[in-house]
Amino acid sequence: MDNILLVEDKTSMRRMLSQTLRAEGYHVIEAKDGKEALDIFRSNWVDLILTDLQMPEMDGIDLLREIKEEGAPVIIMTAYGTIERAVEAMKLGALDFITKPFDTEHLLIIVKRALDARKVVRENMALKETMSKKYGMPDIIGKSRAIQDVASKVRKVAATDSTILLLGESGTGKELFARTVHQLSDRVRSNFIAINCAAIPSELLESELFGYEKGAFTGADRRKIGYFELAHTGTLFLDEIGELPLPLQGKLLRVIQEKSFQRLGGTKTIHMDVRIVSASNSNFEDLIRQGLFREDLFYRISVVPITIPPLRERRDDIPLLVDHLLKKYEKELNRKGLYIEEETLALMQNQAWKGNVRELENCIERGAILCTGNRILAQDMGISTIRPAEILPGDLFSGQSLQDVSTQAAARAEREMILSVLKQTDWNKTRAAEQLRVSYKTLLTKIKDYELEKER
Repeated sequence: MDNILLVEDKTSMRRMLSQTLRAEGYHVIEAKDGKEALDIFRSNWVDLILTDLQMPEMDGIDLLREIKEEGAPVIIMTAYGTIERAVEAMKLGALDFITKPFDTEHLLIIVKRALDARKVVRENMALKETMSKKYGMPDIIGKSRAIQDVASKVRKVAATDSTILLLGESGTGKELFARTVHQLSDRVRSNFIAINCAAIPSELLESELFGYEKGAFTGADRRKIGYFELAHTGTLFLDEIGELPLPLQGKLLRVIQEKSFQRLGGTKTIHMDVRIVSASNSNFEDLIRQGLFREDLFYRISVVPITIPPLRERRDDIPLLVDHLLKKYEKELNRKGLYIEEETLALMQNQAWKGNVRELENCIERGAILCTGNRILAQDMGISTIRPAEILPGDLFSGQSLQDVSTQAAARAEREMILSVLKQTDWNKTRAAEQLRVSYKTLLTKIKDYELEKER
């Protein structure tokens, strides 16, 4: 039951309003002036304050000044001749005002709207608190000079609003660094919105970014808020921005320059305050030379370019990463005491790790699931397996274990199946993903891992 603090100096009006609100199921606490209301407010949980403007002892304006930092929504009741003071109250943080004499039905609508907005705010705060407790601050693991240099740049640029372009191979943790930028910035209390430009079909990407109005196109039966609006006052992370279609590149450039946009099918200009962090594993010089990426947009998104080093260039960090991941999967899989022997750890430090930290994490998770007891062996993780794209027929029996051969054969079969389905669907990745019964993002990862684009 919502608690409403009703502040009104006229007894008859206070009783009438109290009865009306209680009839709607609200719990009402009455106060005859601002001073009494302030005492009640400080000792009770209050969801909404409904207060008269002109009162003895302490009027509505003074009451508002006292409680404006507490976050409780306030609705002002005012006579016609004091509307200017009601406007003053709005500037001080009042949510709404209503002019006397008023219809009680109208008042109830305003009250319900205010309480609904209050609930949304509380739910969002609860969600953020839950996410914060679950995930905490992003962990940048590593002591190597390469990763420490990157961490230093991230800390310096996080305090600004400059656009950042995170460059690096797939699996190096670019989204982790983007989240770190957000967490260390003044925008931390607002949303961090991530979108993978390669994972959403190009025909849908514009509506996802900018939203649309009802009736904008066939099937648009309601208004949709886009990612730019959701990220207002926060951070928008555009992953794989090198995959952004050229027509959308022009629109994104205008949005960055003008700090405003319109929803699809809309005429209202929406102003936004968004910090943009982009990421890509593409070579932008090649993309620009081939006419696949706008040079002017590249300069806009890369005010501060930061290159994330591949795992093979910071092998000294592997023991720290392994220790971190073991603790993670001990909790997730309820497998206490997981460990990897020094000999196996040394072997891991000599791997190619073409999939970088993501590949390392997959190996640790696999080993934690398949190991017998608490000790994770090399064969549990499959770390000696040659990358599928590098397999040649003669390699299969050159000193490989039976498990290695089985793993390689399974990977080769998977590669051939994906390639076959892509050819059948004329390389329509959305249809191929549906036919293979995997997510669009998983299919894109497999295509890159198996270097299938080269065979297109």
